[in-house]
Amino acid sequence: MDDLDDLHGMDHRIVSALRECGTDPRVAGAARALSWAGEHAALWLAAGLAGAALDGGRRGAWLRGTALTAGAHLVSMGVKRVVRRPRPAHVEPLVRTAGRHSFPSSHATSAAAAAVAFGALGAHAVPPLAAAVCVSRLVAGVHYPSDVAAGAALGALTARLGARWMRGGAHHD
Repeated sequence: MDDLDDLHGMDHRIVSALRECGTDPRVAGAARALSWAGEHAALWLAAGLAGAALDGGRRGAWLRGTALTAGAHLVSMGVKRVVRRPRPAHVEPLVRTAGRHSFPSSHATSAAAAAVAFGALGAHAVPPLAAAVCVSRLVAGVHYPSDVAAGAALGALTARLGARWMRGGAHHD
């Protein structure tokens, strides 16, 4: 039990430290914008649809990558309803949230899924943007680091598991 207490304490300390970064108005503005863009995977779904529209030769792969990203997001929402971990209450959040539950971070799940799926299609700007969205949730004070890490792992795993499907259909478009 001591290890879990240590992890919980570290989670609290990291959120407090990163939320403190959000006292800078520029950092707060960036965290709010990234959080807003990542809400319900909107940024990633838009990016995938844009990729499909602009890269006709790989349209199917882009659409399947978008579907993987959406699917990962839905899975995270289901896990969140089962785990029901409350959001950090010891810091003042910078943004409103769609729900009360924290684990896993759905923003991190969809961001990591998009980073893996769209990164495989050559969208090199997606992984660093995805990392920024993940960090924004900590700066905004609405997730613990373990929520973000679990969400990122779930998203990356989902996209990796679907990688063959995503690529395999690309040859038949």
